[in-house]
Amino acid sequence: MLALILVTGVLGLLVGSFLNVVIYRVPQGVSVVAGRSYCPSCEAQIAAYDNVPVASWVLLRGRCRNCREPIAARYPAVELLTAVVFALLAWRFGLSWELPAYLYLGGVGIALAFIDLDTKRLPNVLVLPSYVVALVLLALPALLDARWDDYLRALLGAVALFAFYFLLAFIYPAGMGFGDVKLAGVLGMYLGWLGWGAVIVGGFLGFFLGGLVGGALMVARKAGRKSAIPFGPFMVAGALIAVFVGPAIADWYTGSLMG
Repeated sequence: MLALILVTGVLGLLVGSFLNVVIYRVPQGVSVVAGRSYCPSCEAQIAAYDNVPVASWVLLRGRCRNCREPIAARYPAVELLTAVVFALLAWRFGLSWELPAYLYLGGVGIALAFIDLDTKRLPNVLVLPSYVVALVLLALPALLDARWDDYLRALLGAVALFAFYFLLAFIYPAGMGFGDVKLAGVLGMYLGWLGWGAVIVGGFLGFFLGGLVGGALMVARKAGRKSAIPFGPFMVAGALIAVFVGPAIADWYTGSLMG
């Protein structure tokens, strides 16, 4: 198990490096596979030895080798965050057919969260294909481990969370973008696979975290009642937390009510 966690964590570092490219290029409509990485300040191509996750940023002291302009600390932060999320997912699911599906969720979720923070958009080019990827990757454990009941619940979870967010967007369109609605369906599929408790807890945590951070920003006078705060990062965070502890929280809450 420890070896799996370490290997998956290293994979997360590599994927995190690629996610930095996705986060930077997708909003600009630039290909994420064509062309090597380059410095956004001087546009000089980054050599392979300067593109090692985290280590290169530390060795270069956070500056471009060519123009010496600062390289944002967010780049190694994304790589480290992805490594931690991947390692935790490996610990959660072990060597199973479920693991690839949830690694994809971790990766695309991190990319969408940062893009939403930057642009207040959740690009269709990432969200919509995620439905197909989730359907295919979750079909593997459904087929190979005979878990078709879980697969059906995943589909129903996607419909349920999509419908709930769609209703919220219909009632109050100023407070909920349709990008959030589309993302809700993807998250609902992954949470539904784990159980209805995970769907409820994941949905609730998104609003709880969003309200908590929004309230803190208002207290600090960094935002007002009408400030537009991207909701995607809170949806992703709530869903990932629910992946780890959602069923346990739901069981505890149900047990408290019955007890």
